[in-house]
Amino acid sequence: MIEYKDVEIKYGDFVAMEDLNLTVNDGEFFTFLGPSGCGKTTTLRALVGFLTPTRGEILVDGQNIIPIPVEKRGIGMVFQSYALFPTMNVYDNIAYGLRVKKMAKDLVDKKVREIAETVALTEEQLTKPVAALSGGQQQRVALARAVVLEPKILCLDEPLSNLDAKLRVELRGELKRLQRQLKITTLYVTHDQEEALTLSDRIAVFNNGRLEQVGTPYEIYNNSNSEFVCDFIGDINRFGRGIIDEINQQCQAGLDDTKTAFVRIERVYGQNEKPGSAAFAAKVIDKEYNGIYTKYIYEAFGQTFKNIEKNDGVVDHNLGDTVQLHVSPADIMQF
Repeated sequence: MIEYKDVEIKYGDFVAMEDLNLTVNDGEFFTFLGPSGCGKTTTLRALVGFLTPTRGEILVDGQNIIPIPVEKRGIGMVFQSYALFPTMNVYDNIAYGLRVKKMAKDLVDKKVREIAETVALTEEQLTKPVAALSGGQQQRVALARAVVLEPKILCLDEPLSNLDAKLRVELRGELKRLQRQLKITTLYVTHDQEEALTLSDRIAVFNNGRLEQVGTPYEIYNNSNSEFVCDFIGDINRFGRGIIDEINQQCQAGLDDTKTAFVRIERVYGQNEKPGSAAFAAKVIDKEYNGIYTKYIYEAFGQTFKNIEKNDGVVDHNLGDTVQLHVSPADIMQF
């Protein structure tokens, strides 16, 4: 178990992380999520030992690890830039940490080949210089080099951000499979909401050096604690007074029309009305085709908002069409 207790991290007079209290359970895939500069990487680096908090404790299995040197913390690290040794081939990159530990040559060879197979690196690739590999293959090498040391904790700092979109999705699945197979407590830093939602057992959302919310992907997405979390995670509609008053009138919902109402775009229903919802007409002013679905942009009550419809041949609105839409008060979040 990892515990941050009253942790503060400062750079000079700038407070990068303020009063952090957070627990990560054994075996979890736990993600630090937030925009650039929010403190997520700082929080990770404090655990690894690359920086020292100005206040508080970081406990691993009940022991404060802040005084412990980086190399003795039992934490593996995979960087955004991979940080591989360019003069070594793939085999030697993976074997490096084992050799530093003065492990027997035959055991080093066994472990390198086992982990290479686990991360889908071939025998041929093991003999290549790392510069000859693609970005995805280099990322696998970096992952293998960290995991072969059998760390108690694995930290990954935006490891997929340098890859193209298709490869990122592919490697996400491999990361999750590997983590489950090895049962390593994993801390993952990203600004990508989709990555966080698909990979994580739990997510911590950071904003301006403060922890906004901790929860499962479902909780973060559907039961956001704050306007920031609600707006940062996924695509969202903001409803003003006109639509809120209409929903209140039809459903006796009791929504506060002085506050902005937030509703996920997939919770604005077109073809299929949700029981207990309010219905109103909206004009189609734009559309975005995305293959499986189309995102429609509407105007009503002087406001613009969106929904998505499956491209199943049933719904195909044209620009200028007036469409009947439905919104349930139960799907609306206000803060």
